[in-house]
Amino acid sequence: MESLLTERDVAAKLKVSVAALRRWRLEHRGPQVTKVERLVRYRERDIEAYLSQRTAGDGQRPAEVC
Repeated sequence: MESLLTERDVAAKLKVSVAALRRWRLEHRGPQVTKVERLVRYRERDIEAYLSQRTAGDGQRPAEVC
């Protein structure tokens, strides 16, 4: 079973604040979210996919520095 990351884990990994991560979620931006009951969690593969998508040489700056 794949482990799930907390908001703090993901914020630290992306070097953004938890507040920024929450704002992205409300704006339907950022990595895909998985909810377990009322808990917000992230899959490692979704974080990697998000980063790949944002840094694939498409000329876009990663969201964490916008």
